[in-house]
Amino acid sequence: MRIRGLYPAVATPVRSDGSVDLAAFDRLCEFVLERGADGICVGGATSEYPRFEMPERLAMLRRAPRSAARGTTLLAAIAATSLPRTLELGRAAFDAGYAAVLLPMPSFFRYQQGDLAAYCTYVAERVEGPCLLYDLPDFTNPLDPDTSIRLLRSVPNIVGIKDSSGRVEDLQRFAAARGDHDWTLLVGDDRYGLAAGEAGWDGAISGLACCCPELLVALHGSVTRGDWEESRRYQALIDELIAHLSPLPTPWGIRAVLRVRGLDPGPMALPVSPERTAQLADIDAWLPGWLAHAEIPNLLPLL
Repeated sequence: MRIRGLYPAVATPVRSDGSVDLAAFDRLCEFVLERGADGICVGGATSEYPRFEMPERLAMLRRAPRSAARGTTLLAAIAATSLPRTLELGRAAFDAGYAAVLLPMPSFFRYQQGDLAAYCTYVAERVEGPCLLYDLPDFTNPLDPDTSIRLLRSVPNIVGIKDSSGRVEDLQRFAAARGDHDWTLLVGDDRYGLAAGEAGWDGAISGLACCCPELLVALHGSVTRGDWEESRRYQALIDELIAHLSPLPTPWGIRAVLRVRGLDPGPMALPVSPERTAQLADIDAWLPGWLAHAEIPNLLPLL
């Protein structure tokens, strides 16, 4: 199978007490789909999944299909604090109609590549559905490209990768290794959306597409058309947005943009220091003017 397109990795709206706000989650899913995304990804790094208990994660996983039109492609990341929980999330995703699950590597302790290969093989053989490897080395154990390619070649249920490694040189490497295989290659680092398109990748699972889906949809559309001049312009806008958000922890920047755009996702995961308050105020002041002058197609106001 091949999954193509642009998939926002959705954040997790919360109430003032930190509990998941499912009604706001519905609105966020509808927001990105109305603005042209090909589907959504639930439970990835943008969702800040370590914050939430299993009942909350399962509730969001089962809730997303209600906000999506029939036929919309749904993806779910299934990292958890134990192997049984990972398997439970994977099986629940397929029961709910998800097209594939993303399998991040274990976090906290350091493991060898052989450990990670055994883990991926074990999970893929037991969730009984298509799995995409999820290389997220900033937060989990890193996957070596050789390990990923061996798994793609040898484990039937492992059908692709979401690469958030930030190693731009691996884009060509995976494209060359794919050859005639029907692997799905999705980039997860928004700095390299254009580079991935030039290398022949299938699309992206994007955190920034959660808060500014119009821009990422425009980039993906221009890449699909082969309009490289437009693609470079959109990538430059993405890079500018990243530069303004980069002082903050990644999910905080995305949540800040959502709030400015009228979809308040609730409080941050930690108390906000005076320094962070000033950084958030800078984004509040800068973003409306940037959105007004960026000339992003189909940039729609929020209700």
